[in-house]
Amino acid sequence: MQASLRRLTPVPLCAVQPCRSRAALWSSALRFLSPSIRTLFSETGVWENDYRPETRRKVEEWWQSRIMEQWRKDALNAQYSVKKKFYVLSMFPYPSGRLHMGHVRVYTISDTIAHFQRMRGHQVLNPMGWDAFGLPAENAAIERGLDPEEWTKSNIESMREQLDSLGLCFNWDREITTCLPDYYKWTQYLFIKLFEAGLAYQKEAVVNWDPVDQTVLADEQVDESGRSWRSGALVEQKLLTQWFIKTTNYAKPLLDALADLPEWYGVKAMQANWIGECTGCYFDFKLKVNGKETGETLSAYCSAPEMVYGAAYLAILPSHRLLHGSSSVRSLLQQAFQPGRDCLTEVTALNRFTGQEVPVVISHKEAFDDYLDAVIGLPDVSEEDLSVARALYLNWTTVLKTHKDGTQTLINSQKFSDFTREQALQSITQKAREQGVGGHLTSSKLRDWLISRQRYWGTPIPVVHCDSCGAVAVPEEELPVTLPKTPPLTGKGASPLGAVHDWVNCKCPRCKGPARRETDTMDTFVDSAWYYFRYTDPHNRDRPFEPQLADHWLPVDIYIGGKEHAVMHLYYARFLCHFCRDQGLVTHREPFSKLLVQGLIKGQTFKLAGSGQYLKKEEIEFTGNGPVTLSGGRVEVTFEKMSKSKHNGLDPQEVVQQYGLDTVRLYILYAAPPEQDILWNVKNDTLPGVLRWQTRLWQLVTKLRGARQLGEVPNGSLLKKKELEEVKKIWGNKNYAIQEVTAYFTKDFLFNAALSRLMGLTNTLSSATVRVLQHSVEFEEALAALVIMTAPMAPHLASELWAGLCTVTNPQSPLLLRGGDVLQQPWPNVDPEYLKAPEFVELSVLINNKRCGTVTIPLQVSKDPARVQQLVMESPIGQKYLSERDIKKAILSTRTPLINFLVNE
Repeated sequence: MQASLRRLTPVPLCAVQPCRSRAALWSSALRFLSPSIRTLFSETGVWENDYRPETRRKVEEWWQSRIMEQWRKDALNAQYSVKKKFYVLSMFPYPSGRLHMGHVRVYTISDTIAHFQRMRGHQVLNPMGWDAFGLPAENAAIERGLDPEEWTKSNIESMREQLDSLGLCFNWDREITTCLPDYYKWTQYLFIKLFEAGLAYQKEAVVNWDPVDQTVLADEQVDESGRSWRSGALVEQKLLTQWFIKTTNYAKPLLDALADLPEWYGVKAMQANWIGECTGCYFDFKLKVNGKETGETLSAYCSAPEMVYGAAYLAILPSHRLLHGSSSVRSLLQQAFQPGRDCLTEVTALNRFTGQEVPVVISHKEAFDDYLDAVIGLPDVSEEDLSVARALYLNWTTVLKTHKDGTQTLINSQKFSDFTREQALQSITQKAREQGVGGHLTSSKLRDWLISRQRYWGTPIPVVHCDSCGAVAVPEEELPVTLPKTPPLTGKGASPLGAVHDWVNCKCPRCKGPARRETDTMDTFVDSAWYYFRYTDPHNRDRPFEPQLADHWLPVDIYIGGKEHAVMHLYYARFLCHFCRDQGLVTHREPFSKLLVQGLIKGQTFKLAGSGQYLKKEEIEFTGNGPVTLSGGRVEVTFEKMSKSKHNGLDPQEVVQQYGLDTVRLYILYAAPPEQDILWNVKNDTLPGVLRWQTRLWQLVTKLRGARQLGEVPNGSLLKKKELEEVKKIWGNKNYAIQEVTAYFTKDFLFNAALSRLMGLTNTLSSATVRVLQHSVEFEEALAALVIMTAPMAPHLASELWAGLCTVTNPQSPLLLRGGDVLQQPWPNVDPEYLKAPEFVELSVLINNKRCGTVTIPLQVSKDPARVQQLVMESPIGQKYLSERDIKKAILSTRTPLINFLVNE
């Protein structure tokens, strides 16, 4: 025992005989820093020389719970602070029970940004919850004979433990779960608001039916092959009465608002394409037979709303619900219909805006433009419409006059006559909106949001059906309408809720007579369309959220998730935020300021050549000529999205166990920019690179601690000219790294480029001489900045490095005397003197002689071709235009700041 204690007792290095060389002193110091018993400095006060796997394991075990607990305390204290807010939001997961590597990637990114913004002095919100309703849980419960609620809660518990095991710092005090009544009560509340505003409505429609999952699908949930997005079954067409949300009323505002948002890595273009060009609108018509209204309303699309007074007819498709559903005019329409020709019917339609009555025509077409099923015929602007009107001997009013100078104005359009087409478009649509008869500019390709689902495990639609009163919203004080606890989980036929008679049968809230509850549940996209609001006020029992709290946190500063949700989910979330703004619930129209879409993590996949059959690794023999099957068959190797069926998935916990939390985080951040796919391959340079870098960081702290124990009191005046030049270089590289890394973290989120810059600073510090380590405050501050900037990406390692750095003998920098762990340190700033110095140059970047932008580089390296090429490749321009291209040559001009990359096209 005494021998062990003697080994752990530090020996004063100043007692070493002065005749020994500095190299010998340095070697001696390192030996004293390498005790034979493996220890952790934060626990024992003894610094270990090498960063070995066992050291890494101890570091992460020690710091993981401490980092998470500190985050919790800081978040609690931040509730009462006046700091500027920062809301980082990662798309919440479906609780399947197991995390996959895609989860690890998105949450590593959000965790890194959250730590960074906290260190910058922000009040940070980084919440987590569960998108917990939906088909997978219901299907799993049916298969296992379980209650889907029990299945879901079990999966949530399991996944939360997994998230905690990854050391992710979420604001768990704000956790939400969409399948709990305290959440879906407010989903129902928002539905009622939509219903009261005339935006939630029920109609008979031809819909997409999934024969496997036995439910309706929105158009967006059917792929290009006509298959269900989830089950893969060929989708059938059915005529059903369904609930819709009139998102088309917000198409033009949603399209126009994109212009005020920053670039979203192509997602803005995807949103704009999804919405389409909003140049037309719908007008409401009342159907009539023999001059009498039938009581049915029909909306028809008008491609030129300013010309609506010139309508000649209203055309419907042969597949329109009026010919196939329960419409009172069905028989008349069916009698008139003759396949292959345009058919005039005895049914007329009264335009509720113009007061004009036009005939209903059954078109010979199978489809109108895009997704329309009812259109207004305008002979003045369409040759095709003119031909139909003439063929059927219809009358119409000419409403367009073209003047000699080419301008066009309206005629025969009541008070809108003499308006230009542009003036009339604005005035007519505005008036129609005010009258509630249409007029909302939208595109011909966009349809209203179908939200009905014929399944049990979803938010009940809070409506009752009364023979006397029709569809009546459940009063707010009776919310939530909770799911019955014992559903008949057969998965077949109509909505399972329809069989729960004591739940379905109820009283009408209006007349108190007998009524039936709506048995369809809501699409889960409704739940996720507003969850970002609830995070701001998750425990509110009186309303979905307090407007002041939502206004404080919104818009979300950075929203992170998969690109597969960049259309549907994002569109619905934007729509609901616009609606809440119009309801006075919030002051922001757009919910998300910046969007960061992440690529996939793809696994190595082995397929039998010819058949495409996926193979397991144990079915393959790896030879010098490439992989073959055990029987000698040729094997194709690709990288594809990870899945069990392809035998290329990875268990995140196994990966972490093998390489460590920080290594996995660094690999994910370093392998590619967030929006690009990662081809998971531990044999490439990325994993060895981040492993080596962690070791080198450890060695830097070890070197400084050893140098400061060599006996001399630090004194910068002892440094010679060459050493002072070295110090200046360290100072410049430190400031340059701070400037670049901060920009990468805030503008384009190029964490791989940030890591490259930190590795560059590591190289500079690693080449420093012992005397610079002994006497230079610049080295100390550069190393401190390096460790601090590493902390958001590798928090466990950085925490231990900081503990070792802050206890260095004779510290020179105030940075090391401030106290607190590394994640509590402020983010470093660039020295003012550095910003004043004219030591940067704007370098023009050309690709095959075509200019694509500029990059700011230090003047001192502007003549170094290799260094300049490296800096350009690490820049946003390089990442965007050069990262995936074959560079034949890079030519650095000797006369002007310019570099030209010659690449293979």
